[in-house]
Amino acid sequence: MARPSYSVRRLKPDDIAACERLLAGLPDWFGFEETNRGYIHDLRTLPAYVAIAPGEVVGFLAIKSHTPAASEVHVLAVARDRHREGIGRALLDVAEGDLTRAGIRLLHVKTLGPSKLDAGYEKTRAFYSAMGFLPLEELELWGPDQPCLIMVKVL
Repeated sequence: MARPSYSVRRLKPDDIAACERLLAGLPDWFGFEETNRGYIHDLRTLPAYVAIAPGEVVGFLAIKSHTPAASEVHVLAVARDRHREGIGRALLDVAEGDLTRAGIRLLHVKTLGPSKLDAGYEKTRAFYSAMGFLPLEELELWGPDQPCLIMVKVL
């Protein structure tokens, strides 16, 4: 098996501009400018990780803690041309290791629910399912046209 052409480490402040550019390149998943600004702002304070290929950020993930036992995948993004290379899996693996060592037992993620047909988000849900997340509940958290599926995983 070939070695990955990237490495994963904790996010540094100098990485934030590259994360912003990465989000801008994913309008099918991150198409709300105000939401994207919030994600980038949150990178300054939340525990976050980046996947680095030679000379560029190719993915990032931020974690939001809710209770001493539960956290959330606040944002996970991988450059479109790097999908299916294991980058999302690697980011989650590193974050989950840190969360487990910190005593976190549950991890959840919110994504577009299956009642809204969308091929891109179907792949997103399949990714999280492959990573061990189970669908918990679909809500109108983001409004009736953007059903929110909450998926959970025991760490």
